[in-house]
Amino acid sequence: MQIAVNSSLGGRAFHLEEEVYSRLRQYLARLEKEFAAETGAAEIIYDIESRMADLFTMRLNTYKQVITVQDFEQVIAILGSPEAINGGTAVSNKFCFSSSHRFYRDYDHRLLGGVCSGIAAYFSWSPLVFRILFAALVFAGGFGLALYLVLWIVLPEAKTTAQKLEMRGEPVTIANIKEIVKNEYETVKQRMKL
Repeated sequence: MQIAVNSSLGGRAFHLEEEVYSRLRQYLARLEKEFAAETGAAEIIYDIESRMADLFTMRLNTYKQVITVQDFEQVIAILGSPEAINGGTAVSNKFCFSSSHRFYRDYDHRLLGGVCSGIAAYFSWSPLVFRILFAALVFAGGFGLALYLVLWIVLPEAKTTAQKLEMRGEPVTIANIKEIVKNEYETVKQRMKL
């Protein structure tokens, strides 16, 4: 019989086996140590915790409500270790799957609602192509405006770092989360100088 511990991760509550709780605390301490000198360390760690919470949630169902050691090891295999990321070595693992490619509105690169930039990020094209396409559809009978408004309502906005990576089809790993957060800080710095 295993002892289960209640814990909060990424703003969500989980039941963890006692060993998982101990290993998770060690992992998070290593994250804090590795990213202590990084710009935006708190945001990087929060985004990693949120992604871990997403991966833990995917492993739960009606009949399984406790995160096991095997679940934890699979999640760490997907995310990678902090030491390997800062050391510059790539992490290969048998559990890593290609990130789900999802449609989101890209609010960071929007002109109006972020629909065209979100679709462009999904297909790895220039947003200008989709903006021209929607404009052509507007002038060809107004269908483009209705389609744009429907997509604006239906598509969720990519708010978290994990969602931004999914929008581009990139795997949600520690290295990618770190890179996105650093890029966002650099963008904010550049905007503040102007």
